[in-house]
Amino acid sequence: MRRKVQSASLAASLALLPLAAFAGAPRTVTLDVKNMTCPVCPITVRKALEKSPGVAEARIDFDKKTATVTFDPDRADAAALIKATTDAGYPSSLRP
Repeated sequence: MRRKVQSASLAASLALLPLAAFAGAPRTVTLDVKNMTCPVCPITVRKALEKSPGVAEARIDFDKKTATVTFDPDRADAAALIKATTDAGYPSSLRP
């Protein structure tokens, strides 16, 4: 009986941990983003990236025409991020 209680207690404790605790280390890339011409464009680019699975954060710099994206590499990759911005009308490429 004691073993069952310990297992239930462990399962309850694990359920409280955020999923990120089990994921790989986050990765950050910077994309050069084309076609951003007005102050609303960065909002559209950010929303498109944030809808992508695995994206934790997207910071858009309108002046530099870049997007800095932090994501879970087990759930996303640079190609998926580029596709997300391109599908939203803002072609992008990985900044070296």
